[in-house]
Amino acid sequence: MSAEEPLLRIVRGVPTAEELAALVGAIVARTRPAQAAAPAPVSQWARSARPALAGPVAGPGAWRASGLPR
Repeated sequence: MSAEEPLLRIVRGVPTAEELAALVGAIVARTRPAQAAAPAPVSQWARSARPALAGPVAGPGAWRASGLPR
């Protein structure tokens, strides 16, 4: 594609300025990458009900770690 070649070409009809603006807006909105939605903040009330860790992990010294305060 050269610098002289147009990105968009109307082959039939005579669109108004508003129609061209709507077409360009739709193309720009369609080609823009979708943004990931920000995760919803978790309230302090809901966060306090969740355990901090899943629990003791099996392995060497796990029996000792299970009795320690978290």
